[in-house]
Amino acid sequence: MTASRKLTTDSQAAIELRGKPRTFWSDMRRSFLRNRAGMVGVALIVLFLLVSAWGMIGTPSDTNRSRLGQRLQHPSTEHWLGTDGQGRDIKNRILLGAHLALAVGVFSVAGGGIIGCALGLIAGYYRKKVGTVIMRLIDALLAFPTLLLALAIMATLGAGLTNIMIAVGFSTLPRFARLMQAEVLGISEREYITAARAIGAPPIRSILLKHVLPNSLSSVLVMATLYVSTAILAEATLSFLGLGPAPPTPTWGSMINDGSSVLQLAPWVVLFPGLAIMITVLGFNLVGDGLRDALDTRLRDR
Repeated sequence: MTASRKLTTDSQAAIELRGKPRTFWSDMRRSFLRNRAGMVGVALIVLFLLVSAWGMIGTPSDTNRSRLGQRLQHPSTEHWLGTDGQGRDIKNRILLGAHLALAVGVFSVAGGGIIGCALGLIAGYYRKKVGTVIMRLIDALLAFPTLLLALAIMATLGAGLTNIMIAVGFSTLPRFARLMQAEVLGISEREYITAARAIGAPPIRSILLKHVLPNSLSSVLVMATLYVSTAILAEATLSFLGLGPAPPTPTWGSMINDGSSVLQLAPWVVLFPGLAIMITVLGFNLVGDGLRDALDTRLRDR
């Protein structure tokens, strides 16, 4: 009796030492927190979010007003990043452009991701006529590079921030659809999906939404993180080409375009918006790579 009681006590102590049971998501979280590059990316994204918030609530109302007497001033204590060709403070304009870049990155990827994942779910589960038609349309869209497809849509819709969101979101849609369709094809062959079909579970409400979609979210999350940086870069490119919001609304791409004519005389006009784009894109790419490594069980165990 004493030996069995001691064994029970030792078992309880071992359970307490182990703590909470390990799960896939807890292992993923621990692996991501140990990823140095991923944590650097998180820090850069947090910095980007703080800059976006500062731009919305902390910049002067006359930031976009021209001051020709202060044209092309060097960085100083009064103007930390200098002024542009119209005498406007570059720091404040970068801050104002940050929340526009954030809006394009988040809303365009969210819209393209939701619609693309829905199409991929349907095409992967209903593989015959419906799935074939959807995937042939997706293949036709995938034949165009992301930026070229966005340019074609912008040529149809016209310039403007809302149209940039639509164009970038539509250009990322086929990538999400293809990824989701591949995930559905793999998951739908597993035993628990076969069992759900055997007991007569509703295809959309039960099988797709309760079983297939949750098991595909990890791959979609990684792609969404990576494509936010792609969307921000595409917005900067379209704004550089003059397809963004009308002046004097500041976007990082339009600021680079404005400063390209005085690049040799005042390189800081182009340098600092370019650094803002680079740091933001780098942050989202590092987080996406870190999530990919953390969600890959083979890399995580290694």
